[in-house]
Amino acid sequence: MPIRYGLLLILALLLAACAGTPAATPTPEAAQIIIPTEDARPAINVVVTTGMIADMVKSIGGTRVNVTQLMGPGVDPHLYTASENDVQTISNAQIIFYNGLNLEARLSEIFQQIGQSKPVIALGDRLPPELIKKHEGYDAPDPHIWMDVSLWAQLVTIVRDELTKLDPDSSGRYSLAADAYRQSLNDVHNMALETIATIPEEQRILITAHDAFAYFGRAYNIEVFAPQGITTAAEAGVEDIRRTIQLIIDRKVPAIFVETSVPPDVMDAIIAGAAAQGVTVANGGALYSDAMGQPDTQDGTYAGMIRHNVDTIVAALNPTPQQGQ
Repeated sequence: MPIRYGLLLILALLLAACAGTPAATPTPEAAQIIIPTEDARPAINVVVTTGMIADMVKSIGGTRVNVTQLMGPGVDPHLYTASENDVQTISNAQIIFYNGLNLEARLSEIFQQIGQSKPVIALGDRLPPELIKKHEGYDAPDPHIWMDVSLWAQLVTIVRDELTKLDPDSSGRYSLAADAYRQSLNDVHNMALETIATIPEEQRILITAHDAFAYFGRAYNIEVFAPQGITTAAEAGVEDIRRTIQLIIDRKVPAIFVETSVPPDVMDAIIAGAAAQGVTVANGGALYSDAMGQPDTQDGTYAGMIRHNVDTIVAALNPTPQQGQ
């Protein structure tokens, strides 16, 4: 056999032997190929009003949502007016969640306009009407629905379903996250029931700056009273302060509470007015009413906000709790 034919035969055999063997290392081009995953898709751009809603949407949406919160810690949603940047942020959102029930009254016109072109969800309006509290002399429902954790938990399904409509491919993860969040709220609700119950019934009266705790009172069996109405847009008058002082004297209330989103002036005046009549009433501490605590803190979560309020109330109204409580 001529040499060149022998070389060709050897080369053919080598190629045949290697044909079924995968390459040991990928080419540089192959190493750069990225297989798309679910998380590689752009997140849904969500705008919410309050921290309580932000906590729920983030917990259910996870990495599939990019949440912008309009109202931060210490901000009063009753008085909040949108800035030019807010209007632009709302316009760029794919979906907006807000409390409704007249809480964000000064944003209602903007939401009505934006709602013609994209989903704008007033969460409180989705609750059964018979569960919404109304107050005599006030022409709108009580918007402070998050103060009853069991009521707030009913909104989990609404948020889950609205996110699923925009992103059906993530329906499974939204359902799992919603179930876990709902269970965590159930735990907080039971904690509040058990802890508030440690206060003797005759001492169970909660006096705060404005009437934000009616749902809390109904859910956790504690009487509530406030010199100011359910919206901070209306100021407390002299007669409101006088009635509050008389209630403190008559019921021997040991402490009253300021709120983080309401100036303390009225409550300070009540404490001073009681002292002028020879009655000492303490400032029991600051409660979170219309806004949560600072981001990246325990009080900056919805569950942490409720736990803080419960612990603060019990410590002030039941200063000598039972052993083990």
